[in-house]
Parts: sequence; C-alpha cells; structure tokens
Amino acid sequence: MSMTLPVCLIESINLQPEFGVIERASKLEKVMVQMVVEDFEECVNGGKVIIKEMIPYEVDTVTLRLLGLWINERLNKGRKLVHNAKKTETWSPISKSDRYAYSAAELMNLTKETVNEFFQIPVGITEDLILDLAEGLEQVIQEYVTFLASCGSKQNYLPTLPPLTRCNKDSMLSRLWKRASPCGVRDEEMHQTMAMQCQNPSPSTSLGTQCLYIRLNTLNYLISHIHALDKTLALSPRVLTRNRNQQQYATPFSYFERANGSIQAACDHVSETAAYRLIFLDTNLVFYESLYIGGVASSRIRPVIRILKQNLMLLTNILTNQTQALAIKEITKASFEAFLMVLLAGVPSRNFNRSDYEMIEEDFQSLKRIFYTFGEGSLSKNVVQQEAEKAKGVISLMGQTTEQLIEDFSIVTCDTNGIGFTGIGQKLPMPPKTGSWNRSDPNTILRVLCHRNDRMANHFLKKSVQLTKRSL
Repeated sequence: MSMTLPVCLIESINLQPEFGVIERASKLEKVMVQMVVEDFEECVNGGKVIIKEMIPYEVDTVTLRLLGLWINERLNKGRKLVHNAKKTETWSPISKSDRYAYSAAELMNLTKETVNEFFQIPVGITEDLILDLAEGLEQVIQEYVTFLASCGSKQNYLPTLPPLTRCNKDSMLSRLWKRASPCGVRDEEMHQTMAMQCQNPSPSTSLGTQCLYIRLNTLNYLISHIHALDKTLALSPRVLTRNRNQQQYATPFSYFERANGSIQAACDHVSETAAYRLIFLDTNLVFYESLYIGGVASSRIRPVIRILKQNLMLLTNILTNQTQALAIKEITKASFEAFLMVLLAGVPSRNFNRSDYEMIEEDFQSLKRIFYTFGEGSLSKNVVQQEAEKAKGVISLMGQTTEQLIEDFSIVTCDTNGIGFTGIGQKLPMPPKTGSWNRSDPNTILRVLCHRNDRMANHFLKKSVQLTKRSL
C-alpha cells in the first residue's frame, strides 16, 4: 500500500486552509510506525528494515508547500485589488467620518483577514513563515503607496521665471508711449479692475486639491493599520520561535519598515504637491497674479489673507488631525515662496521703490500670522518662524539702498566667478539660477535690482550686466 499523501487530498486542500487534515495524517503516520515497531519488536532489527521501506507522508514538506500556495493566493488578491484601484479610484472619501479612499480600506481589510487566517492555520508557525508573509504583504502595500503618490509634483504648479529685464516704469520713453497709446492706459485700468475683483475673493480650493487631501488622509490611515498589523505579528502566541534580536526593546523592530518609510516619503510628497497646487493654482489669481500689481500701496495683501483663511478652514474640515500639521507646514512654505516670487519674479507688471519696504514687511507679518493661528495645536510656532526667517532675509533686501545692492551684487558675483573686484561699473557675468532665494545669492540680489524703480539701478543693469528694458 502506498504511503504517500493522496493527490486528491492535495487538490482538495489546494488553497483552502484545511491543514487539520494534514495534521491528522501526521499523527496517523506516527501511529503506523509505532505499530510496525511493536509488531516486529522481537525481530533482530526491530522492524527497521520495514520502516525504511515505508514511503513517508512528508507532511512538513507538503504543509510548507501548501502554505506557500495559500500565501501567494492571498498576495495575488492584494495585487489584483491594487490593479483595480489604479483604474477606478477617484480619491473621494468613504463618508464624512471616514475621510480616506475606499481602495485603502479594501486593501487593509484584506491584509488584516490574511494575518488573522494565517494564525488560525493549525500548523507550527515559525518566525521565517511570518517574515515570508510580511515581506509579501509589504510589497503589495508599497505598490499601492507608489500609486497613491503618483500625483505630480510642485514643479507642475510653479510659474516659469520671466526673463530678467530692466525696470522702465518712469523712463521718458515709457511715459510718452503711454500718452500716445490708449492700450497703455487700458493696461493700467485692467490691473486696477483685477485688484478690485480680488477685494472679495471666494474660496478657491479646487476639487483636485481636495482629492490630494484625501490621499494624505489615506496615507495616515495606512500608517495606523500597518502599526496594528505589526503588533499582531510581533505578539502572537502562536509563533514557535522568535528571533532574539527582534526582542531587544532598545531597537524597535517592524516587519513593515520599508513600507513605513515609503509612506512617510509619500506624505511629504503629497503634502508639498497639495500646498503648491493650492497656492500657485487655486489661489493664483488673488496671490501671484494680483499682489502689488499697480503699486504696493494700492494692492496690499488683505485679499490674499482672506482667501487663505477660507482655504485653510476648509483644509481643517477635510484633513484628519494627524495630517494637518504637515499640510499647513507645506502651505506655509509655498505661501512664503509665492510672496518672494511676487517680489523677485513679478515682471513685467511690478516695480518697487525702497519706500515700499515697510508696507511689504508689514504684509509679510500679516501672512505669517495666519499660519500661527491655523497651526496652533498642531504646528509649532518655531516651524513657522524657521520658514519665515528664510524669507525675511530676502525681504530685507527691499529696504537696502540701490548703492548697497549694487555693491553687494558686484562683490558676490566677482567672488563666485573668481574675478577681481575693481569697483562699481565693471562688466559682470550673469549669475546662474540657484533654485532657491537667499539674500546672499547674486541672482536674488540681481532680481531685486531689476524690480527697483530708480535710475541708478537702471543704469547699472544696462552698463554692467547688459540687461534689456522690459517690453512696453
């Protein structure tokens, strides 16, 4: 009689966790061996020859193979779920109380069921088996996180920097052109009309930005459920052996360490993308397109403050408490960058005088206070202050004299290019774009000079940097 495990039994188990049958087969095999030993107890070899001829059930091997098939089947369900999510997910909240994506709930329910069923299987669970299961689940989760984080980047929303030109607002040719051309007058009237329209802005958080908020909530939802899965895997009494190194409390161990890292990176990315979309797309008309158009005194920051308050209020109604701090931090950074771009990359419609500095500084303080208010309880004032300090250094350039700006730009440019500084008036190379604004950056200082509305700045830019005038 064949002693191998019947094929029909393997097929009946297939991917179903009926491992109790195999456990009973193992007991049967032990009983049969014991029977042989007892029957041939009086023989010289005690039945060893017969036992060797018996074909073992190889229960352990079969169990591991079937357990592997079961794990793969569950992982394939997870991969299929992620594949379907890529086709159907709209990033709408499940409900007012459950403000995360439905596909994430499906995925976490599947992983929870998989882990619970895994520990219900009547076989010896080893640490290696847990590691195999956790690694597979982690790969599925990481694929979902990668899909979730595929939402563009802040570069999709940052405006293109205009070419550097000289300010020509008060030039004789500019004034004569405006008198002769009704289009010039209409252009000024258009700016005034735009400013009037922005006095009472309506909330402008687009549906696309709100969907990014749901993505952020979804990532937080994943974090909480992965933490619960980690605890279940780590504390289950079903595990026969444990890696002693993992029980050292000085270094907490996680079965989903890579997934947690991916989720944290995705949180940073989605928060940044949402912030720059809100500021440079949703709020663009009131902020970057309108602030200080036609002059600082006639176009202050109050409309921007009003719409930011409305949009931040909506944000706090959508985002969970755990995600608000990161989102507000990124909006703070995006808002400060937009403010600096108004000052440094606002041509051809903006010109500034040194006397505007106090109003600009006052407006920036008003902008900063919004984030103190809305970040209270979730965002440290130190975080807002750190971001503000970076911007304040650049804003302080607006209060410097033209002579000081020219001297600073000349010295820094010469030092950067290894050129000896021979005095104001020497020809200087165009500084490269660094990608960030800084009061010591020659490109930043040059942009302040390009927006400075006085003859000295205009003359310097013409003779030393060979910049053309702005088009009329």
